[in-house]
Amino acid sequence: MKQASHTITVPTRGPGLYECTDAVAAFVRGAEIADGLLTCFVRHTSASLLIQENADPDVQKDLQDFFAWLAKSGPRFRHTAEGPDDMPSHIRSALTQTSIGMPLHKGRLALGTWQGIYLFEHRDAPHRREIVLQVIGD
Repeated sequence: MKQASHTITVPTRGPGLYECTDAVAAFVRGAEIADGLLTCFVRHTSASLLIQENADPDVQKDLQDFFAWLAKSGPRFRHTAEGPDDMPSHIRSALTQTSIGMPLHKGRLALGTWQGIYLFEHRDAPHRREIVLQVIGD
């Protein structure tokens, strides 16, 4: 059994989905593990991770619009120390995922044809988000 870990940084420009599939796949290739499990973990409470369709950009736009509608920014929250968009960002993260796992098969991510890995930025300002990658297998 082998394992490897790495951290990637995803720069964001504000709310939206930022595909990081290529960076994750590059780490997996370098780890030289044929079959195993990859865990991706975002180290932030106002961003999340998704596996989502990567063929039609309208999917990402619709997801972003839905979550903006569901958890609107504004002064009605008690937690506003970091700005009016912070608490809605925490809610959006709580409804999505901060960690995802996926199998590796024959040295590759076992994603479907139209699936990609995305960092979902929930804050209005640009950030540099860290995603910790951990793989274990043979």
